[in-house]
Order: sequence, then C-alpha cells, then structure tokens
Amino acid sequence: MKIIAHLDMDAFFAAVEEREHPRFQGRAIAVGSDPKGGKGRGVISTANYKAREYGIRSATPISKAWQLSEEAEKKGAQSVIFLPVNMELYSEVSDNVFKIVKKYSDFSEPASIDEIYFDLSKSGNFKKAEQIVKKIQKEIFQKEKLTCSVGLAKNKLLAKIASDFKKPSGLTVVLPGQEFEFLKDMAIRKIPGIGPKTELILQNAHILTIKDIALAGEKKLEKLLGKHGGELYFKALGEGDSDMHEAEDPKSIGEQDTFQIDTLDSEIITKKLYSICEGVYSSFKKTNFKSFKNVVLTVRFSGFETVSHGEPVGESVKNSKDLKYEALRMLLPYLDKRKNPNLKKIRLIGLRLEKLSDKSPQTHLPL
Repeated sequence: MKIIAHLDMDAFFAAVEEREHPRFQGRAIAVGSDPKGGKGRGVISTANYKAREYGIRSATPISKAWQLSEEAEKKGAQSVIFLPVNMELYSEVSDNVFKIVKKYSDFSEPASIDEIYFDLSKSGNFKKAEQIVKKIQKEIFQKEKLTCSVGLAKNKLLAKIASDFKKPSGLTVVLPGQEFEFLKDMAIRKIPGIGPKTELILQNAHILTIKDIALAGEKKLEKLLGKHGGELYFKALGEGDSDMHEAEDPKSIGEQDTFQIDTLDSEIITKKLYSICEGVYSSFKKTNFKSFKNVVLTVRFSGFETVSHGEPVGESVKNSKDLKYEALRMLLPYLDKRKNPNLKKIRLIGLRLEKLSDKSPQTHLPL
C-alpha cells in the first residue's frame, strides 16, 4: 500500500522574514519587488496570512499590492510591510527543513523551495504515517520556528491537494476509498494543471466542480480538451502518480530582471547585467557542473518585443569576471543601432548558461 505525503511550508518567504524580525509579528508582510511608492514593477512572491486579508497574494502586481495597503491604512488598519526577496536565506532554511523530512523517509522528491513529497509506505498504515508527520511538523517548528501543512494520501496528486486543505499548520489524511468523497465538491481549479483557459472551457460546458468532471466522463472531456481531458477525468477520480522521482540536473541556469523604468542608459543597464552575471555564476558554482558551453542573452524592449541571442563560449569563461566580459560584449549591440536601429528603450535583460557539463575547463583561474 502506497502512502505519500506532501509537505508545504506556510507562507514560506514571509514566515521566514517574520521569524527573523520579531518586531513584524502580527503585521501584514509581502515579499517581492520594491513597490516604489506604488510605481514599482514586478509581483509579490509571498504574502503572509494577514496580508491576504488585504487581498494581497502571490503574483499580485506590486503596484496593486501597494494600492491595497494604502486603502487598508485609510480604513484604520496597519500598512503592509514590503520586503525584498532574500533567496540565500530561504534556500538555507529550505535545506534544513528537507533534511528533517529525509530523516523519516527513504524516498523524497522536492517540488519547489518550500514543498516536498515523501514516501511513508514503510510505516505500514495511515495511522502510523500520521504520527510520523506530526513528529516532522513538531521538529520543524522546534528547530526552525516555522509551520507547515501536510497532506497524506495514496498518491502525489491527492497528497498535494490535501496539504492545501487546512492551512496553516494543517494535516489532512485521505484514506483509501475516500478519494472521491474528499474531492467531489471542490472547485475544478483545485486540480493541479487546470489554469484559467482550461477553467473557462469547462465552465462554458457547465463543469464547475470535480464531481462535474467525473460525471462528464472521459469521452466528453477528450472532445473538449483533447488528451488532457482524459487525464483530467482520472485525476477527478483521485488517480495519480505515486512514485518519487530524483531531482533532475537543471538543463540551464539563468536569471532575468526588469528595470523600474525602461531605459537605454548604458551605465544602468551594465550595472544590472553585472549583478545578473554574479547571481547566475553563483548559482552555477552551487551545482555539480564544472563548465558550460553556451551563454544566452535575453533583451526585452519597451514594446515587449523580446530577443534572445546565444553564443558558444567554449573554455573562455572560467570565472564571473569572464562571464561579465562575454555578457557585455553580447549586450553592447543592443544599446546602439547595430541591433537596435530605432533605439528602443530596454525593459528587461536576462542571462542563461546552457549545455552544462561535468567536465572541467582546461585551466582554472581564481574568482
């Protein structure tokens, strides 16, 4: 009998910030881009539960989040605390949490920085697995002062849906035979993989709940959605993958960033490019790879026209300084009429390393 758990940290980035800054306790916290007094660009990465009461959630545009904070303050509530993303800190905490989980399970699969699946089939039954999950939740809180929610079920699909059922600090168990009873009254968006477009197609066919998906049947869903419709039918019945999969090595490593104001100022753009280079190279050094063959530059102009230009660098990039040189060489034609004939302002730049290899460059220079 398969017993799969899905652990999801509660409002992870915001919760870590609240832990690090006790004076923020009880305040609405939003982690993401700089709001710039309501003129900032970008989105919220994570909002704590207090901020969600203001209508601020993950992916809320930063300008909208600022507006909601201002509206709440006018009504007598405290303003939202906006904080930048501190990925180095969050990664460290994530590693600590995952180490705790791995003490209790032989098989695990990180799904993101704040989510992990793990197999508790060896516990023998759901009652014993539930006790193990409670120990994990307790240890995470004792060591990291953070809460998490866990779903326990026969497969990964149900476990993930269950982990979101009672937040924060929740533990939801879906016993064998109770899958459809657990799912049937939920909105269709609760099934992972259903986005806005699919939701609209289903709603137009009067399919609003997971029960409606099951009643529609496999053939009708395939007519509406193709092969995806058939997969969706079985998901509505609670069927899904139960196997843990080892994390695959990344096929590329990259970062991109949006300017607060579209610009052609070479000093501003170069400073941003160098910062991205340092971040990308730092991420590369944390992997098991020893070299890469291609560097890809992405430029997005003010009209959202986006171009990507890649070049082989062979063994020429051996440190972050070399990467900055190559990236700047690739960028310069976009700052003049060589590759930007109308001198459009630039909205975003990004850099990506591709064709990663475990073979070392011929020589190694110190960073």
